[in-house]
Amino acid sequence: MAQLLNYDDLRRAAKRQLPKIAFDFIEGGLDDEAGLTRNVWGFERHRIVPRYMVDVSQRTQTTELFGRTYSQPVGIAPTGGAALFRPGADMMLAAAARKANVPFIMSGASTDTIENLARVAPDHGWYQMYTAKDKNISYDMIKRANDAGLSTLVITVDVPVHSNRERNKRNGMSRPLKMPLHILLEAATHPSWLINYYKNGGGTPMLSNWAKYAGPGAEKDPEKVAAFQATQTTPPLDWSDIEKFRELWPRKLVIKGIMHPGDAERAHRIGIDGIMVSNHGGRQLDRAPSPVEVLPAIRDAVGDKMTLMLDSGIRRGSDVVTAMCLGAKYCFVGRMTLYGVAIGGEPMAGHALNILKNEVDLVMGNMGAPDIKSLGPDFLMWDDQADLRRNTRP
Repeated sequence: MAQLLNYDDLRRAAKRQLPKIAFDFIEGGLDDEAGLTRNVWGFERHRIVPRYMVDVSQRTQTTELFGRTYSQPVGIAPTGGAALFRPGADMMLAAAARKANVPFIMSGASTDTIENLARVAPDHGWYQMYTAKDKNISYDMIKRANDAGLSTLVITVDVPVHSNRERNKRNGMSRPLKMPLHILLEAATHPSWLINYYKNGGGTPMLSNWAKYAGPGAEKDPEKVAAFQATQTTPPLDWSDIEKFRELWPRKLVIKGIMHPGDAERAHRIGIDGIMVSNHGGRQLDRAPSPVEVLPAIRDAVGDKMTLMLDSGIRRGSDVVTAMCLGAKYCFVGRMTLYGVAIGGEPMAGHALNILKNEVDLVMGNMGAPDIKSLGPDFLMWDDQADLRRNTRP
């Protein structure tokens, strides 16, 4: 761990650990992958303007979110198919989040179950739902999350159709998962991964939350479950569905994938508790703006009426600080903790979170912000002298 100091170190170590088919699944975007670059650039274009002669000897980044206090303003975003990178990865991520005292969002394409999440991280687990064409399946998943006592349900809305993920196509990432010979030969250069892969049956990892809906015997047949789930994905989804989910879910409800102020305003009118500004990690629409570019407009549209969160593009603690200065209440990372769990399971996923926590702490100290609650737009570089005067604070 001492040698893995930042996001890029984790990324390089994961690339050594994983075969190309698995690493590219984490790393890739779609089309020309311009969205991946734009997500990072969206943060880099901002400058943090420090304020000195401030007592920063004691600093706190504890953050309240939906009535619960977390130890840092970064949690783990939903990431599907994690068992492809390390068997049992979903619950390792959940356990790492629990130990770090941050939220973990289980993916709707998880390889573990809602019920196990509630056992491993009862106070830190949220469930992200991909809606099904058969609405009764979605309604039952909501019931399962409610019966399990999870605090927060996340509805992902930014996958209306499948995207053109060319890396996956070139690597033979398909359902059922059958690696072409040249991909299998390359995987053989990563023996520890290959041994674990075949120890766990090979092929497509089990999408465990879907098994009960795929017919008799499906709980022992990952390919059958994957084939069934594929028939249910990317259903037509409109605001009436969101209204129904709001009616069914009694606790905090979040929409993930909002990128337009008008959609944020409508979500508020329906009674949604929070929105996650996200472009799906640059994996759905290559010409979409970065979430941090649209965040200020969304903040202006809904202000403090809703809890604003953000994912996509975060690589450094300074990115987290920038997002919070622009109006985010909380941030989530996906790739960074996936790299960690792929390298070294739960401890390394926790290490990834700790890297960001330490970076946020040092940025706060060097910018003159002893409390995460003090972050705001006045810490960001002004566009002109009028902005400088307006943002000056005592």
